[in-house]
Amino acid sequence: QVQLVESGGGLVQAGGSLRLSCAASGRTFTNYAMAWFRQTPGEDREFVASISWSGASTFYADSVKGRFTISRDNAKNTVYLQMNSLKPEDTAVYYCAAEYYRNEYLWGLMYDYWGQGTQVTVFS
Repeated sequence: QVQLVESGGGLVQAGGSLRLSCAASGRTFTNYAMAWFRQTPGEDREFVASISWSGASTFYADSVKGRFTISRDNAKNTVYLQMNSLKPEDTAVYYCAAEYYRNEYLWGLMYDYWGQGTQVTVFS
């Protein structure tokens, strides 16, 4: 199975930027679609963005479209989430996820592998 380790979370003022990273190990990275989710206390985990195994296809939640960018570097086995124009409502624990899936169609994909999460806190 694949192991995922997130990094890059922290405290940032509203309007600022952060870049999250997720390093994958254990299996061939290019066999996996990757995604970012987030969760706040008492709420369900929320989809943020996903990217296909090749990087050619991406999909975003409406709440982050135009502000967040997901990307991957298959040579480094890493997926990124660039977060710009951050808002206090973006505060959450952000999780990286992976699914064995070599298709460009991402909508509705379920993910089996998860990282431990990284906290992002946006203050106004």
